[in-house]
Amino acid sequence: MQPFTERVIEVIKGIPEGNVMTYGQVAENAGSPRGARQVVRILHSLSEKHGLPWHRVVNAKGEIAIQEGEGRYMQKLYLENEGVEFGLNGLIDLDVYRYHPPVKPISARKA
Repeated sequence: MQPFTERVIEVIKGIPEGNVMTYGQVAENAGSPRGARQVVRILHSLSEKHGLPWHRVVNAKGEIAIQEGEGRYMQKLYLENEGVEFGLNGLIDLDVYRYHPPVKPISARKA
């Protein structure tokens, strides 16, 4: 597994219940600020295998990025069950629910 993939998995596993992060935020915290699309691919291919809380990752607007259908419905249901509220516009208020992981000291970061 690539180091970036491992870091993405670590970041996503660290999102607490009732919080969300954006794809870009996950990428940035994993060391690749321009890696949001890679985060999407990692979530798609490894969520089940690694037991990732995939539903806690949303787009930069605070909306579910999955197209209409069962996956979108399930993501909204999982988030609501964790206490995340959606506005009338269908968006999550990122000022309220966005998770900001603590910054690790450089000595504790993986190379």
